[in-house]
Amino acid sequence: MTDIERINVGSERLCSWGIVANDYKMNSAELDFQDLIVKVAKNRALTVEGEINPLSTRIRARNKILDELGEALAALSATQAAFASDSSGDDKKTVSFSAAASQGLAAIGENYSSGDHEVKKKEVERLVQLVKSKIDGFNNQSQTDMSRLQGLVDKRDQSFSTATDLMTNVSDTRGTLIQNLGT
Repeated sequence: MTDIERINVGSERLCSWGIVANDYKMNSAELDFQDLIVKVAKNRALTVEGEINPLSTRIRARNKILDELGEALAALSATQAAFASDSSGDDKKTVSFSAAASQGLAAIGENYSSGDHEVKKKEVERLVQLVKSKIDGFNNQSQTDMSRLQGLVDKRDQSFSTATDLMTNVSDTRGTLIQNLGT
């Protein structure tokens, strides 16, 4: 947060009407109270915005991994369905992984290159359970992050709205004061 300092108001700082024009310092710039409040509201909005960007980047990265895991699960499920229900765990079938599916498997520590692989039924079952478990974990994290993201977006919108309302009120007040001084 930016340092805000209250300037000691002495008689030498008063203008002819007894009003202090700038009684706060923020980053060595003198401000009046209204401008200070507007700057603080803008600063809050920008701080919240700074939290949104990394979170949304993390969500996009996780969604990419979820897509890759989904492709791996589809390939594994199709291979699992190709096994006869009474086949032994040592029976083998060919599973074909796309580049995205092999990336998804790599994300969970399983190294399969893209292309065809001979796999045993029990290996396919193990991989299916592993992928499903990882997808469930990522989905739980995604729900938490999406709730946090929604809260941050709401805070940011509220901060910008507050700053806008304050700027409007300050402008209206100054306009009214100027009009009253002219009469």
